[in-house]
Amino acid sequence: MSFAKAQDLLKLAMLATARRGVTLEDIIEEFRCSERTAQRMTGALQAAFPQTEYSIGDDRRARWSIPARQIAHLLSPSSDELVALAEAISQLDHAGMKQEAARARSLERKVRALIPPEQGTRLDVDKEAVLEALGHAARPGPRPAANEEVVDAIYEALKGASLLRILYRRRDEDEPHERIVAPHGLLLGVRRYLVARDTSKGPRANLQHYRVEEIYEAELLNRFFEIDPGFNLRRHAEKGFGSYESEKEHGEVVWRFRPDAAAHARRYVFHPTQTTEEAKDGSLIVRFHASGHLEMTWHLYSWGDAVEVVEPAALRDMVHEFRRKFPALP
Repeated sequence: MSFAKAQDLLKLAMLATARRGVTLEDIIEEFRCSERTAQRMTGALQAAFPQTEYSIGDDRRARWSIPARQIAHLLSPSSDELVALAEAISQLDHAGMKQEAARARSLERKVRALIPPEQGTRLDVDKEAVLEALGHAARPGPRPAANEEVVDAIYEALKGASLLRILYRRRDEDEPHERIVAPHGLLLGVRRYLVARDTSKGPRANLQHYRVEEIYEAELLNRFFEIDPGFNLRRHAEKGFGSYESEKEHGEVVWRFRPDAAAHARRYVFHPTQTTEEAKDGSLIVRFHASGHLEMTWHLYSWGDAVEVVEPAALRDMVHEFRRKFPALP
């Protein structure tokens, strides 16, 4: 079953939790399909959810219903839905409808309380995005520029596991070339990278990184793919210091922060895999495994001479000639 069909099936199951269940006419109207397709969907519903109850109503219409508690664990809200709910609360506040806003806030708390713990952790990561969407937070400073239509297409492809046709230019190319890719994730940082597999290289080809700023066009295709079973975006992201990742550079990184900068450095998470150790002289030693020496150099530059690169030697050589004395730490 494709991802899109699975989404439709879950949506149908949600409709079936209504007090009167769902009819063929409801399915035809909701999914804009033929009666034959609607009948096939009810068959798929009964196969996927054995607890589906079939009955004939007083109006002599066939109805399919599912007890809501049977699929409650599948109905965790998305970050988009939470953004919409938060925006509705904000609008009620601005309109002076304080009582309605309070009730909506209570509903939001109840919804969040019902989210399974593992889903809640993922949604908590989106809190900054929610605040940005509502205009309560901003990201100052330079940021990568990208075609919003390209970004929207990537977003939709990632949500539905759809193939994407992109017009992309590599660093060594003068003109962009067309590629059909299977998107697996997006890395956000100084630069943004689309993590995807080039379908022309076969189903077992390695995942590649495509700079979003160098994607000139992106078109969502009505073709779907299976996400590589061993892929985990969080683990993949941990291979790099920032959004760039290189197997050749990957290895242990060791930084030593001066005693007068150690307390400040302790308040930073430089990498998810980091460990810290306090030396006898009061300096702080930070260790982690990652790649992306250039992005590390950009960050280390902001610490001036308050940090020393112990390992690797290649990174130490890159940083050495560019030490600066600054009046403040980052």
